[in-house]
Amino acid sequence: MVKFLLALAATGLAVLAPGAASADNPDPVKAAWVYAGPIGEDRWIYQHNQGRLAVEKALGDQVETSYVADVKGVEDAEEVIRQLAADGNDIIFTTSFGFMKPTIEVAKGFADTDFENATGNQRADTVGTYSVRDYEGRYVIGQIAGRMSKNATIGYIASVPVPAVIRGINAFKLGMDTVRPDARIKIIWINTWFDPEKEADAAKALADLGADVLVQHTGSTAAMTVAEERGLLAFGEASNMIEFGPSAQLTAIVFDWSDFYIGRVQKVLDGTWAPDDTWGGFDTGMVKMAPYTNMPDDVAKQAAETEAAIRAGTLLPFAGPIYKQDGELVVGEGDALSDEQLLGMNWYVKGIEDKLPE
Repeated sequence: MVKFLLALAATGLAVLAPGAASADNPDPVKAAWVYAGPIGEDRWIYQHNQGRLAVEKALGDQVETSYVADVKGVEDAEEVIRQLAADGNDIIFTTSFGFMKPTIEVAKGFADTDFENATGNQRADTVGTYSVRDYEGRYVIGQIAGRMSKNATIGYIASVPVPAVIRGINAFKLGMDTVRPDARIKIIWINTWFDPEKEADAAKALADLGADVLVQHTGSTAAMTVAEERGLLAFGEASNMIEFGPSAQLTAIVFDWSDFYIGRVQKVLDGTWAPDDTWGGFDTGMVKMAPYTNMPDDVAKQAAETEAAIRAGTLLPFAGPIYKQDGELVVGEGDALSDEQLLGMNWYVKGIEDKLPE
């Protein structure tokens, strides 16, 4: 698959998106994206590709974009990234934490190419990083779930036990505790970011365990489809999934990469690009909430108020006091966890009954 896609890229077919040079602009910036999954089914990838399309729309013939999708594994990723750099791309966006190391490795040999890795934590002279504060949205949906669950049992489909996913579970629990501290979270780890079959199986298992609200930190729409079929409530992930669960979706945490991608490519055009670390939330527009639906007006009103308070910085999801699962005080009243603590989070907050995978 990878070699086939690379061949297409080299010949300028299929993966090359229109936006090529014109007579007035013979040398557009070449920007490429590397995706770990399929564009249509994987909603994380779908949103990144929407950002790529926004770059084309905003910058027109000043930019030529391309992508390689469904790249699996570190070795394949390194091969793809290296080929894209060798093909003369000016900036390459690698949209998975799993692509971090191969991005750093390839960058060593291409000093004239700029690289950006999504969700990574390693930077270099030509490698920047970017991510979203999705935990802000998870705090909001925690409150909604607490108020909407009839039996105080929430099902949570977790992908891979990295800090971002653990942080999201904790934020959800902390939000839920503000309205329904007695509610329980049942967690199933599927150890992958995208697998519709596993996600559907997890959703069904959680429903069988009594969960009447489903949460996911996975890429497909499978859980939303199960919720719709079984008469449950659910939250979309990465993009608005209302078309897959018109009666099930309460809202969705939507990642909007458009302004970020346009801005970074514009800096390449201007000759001002430099490696940076971007971590955007509600305040930057990189995290948004889909319309609040299938809930009473007072629940939607509280959700909107919480969202606005987080955006304004008057509500911090990880403000103290916060206790670890074992009762250890992590941050006291009047303080909040630092970004460094959030980025390295590898523990559950008090009240979560699950055991973290090894």
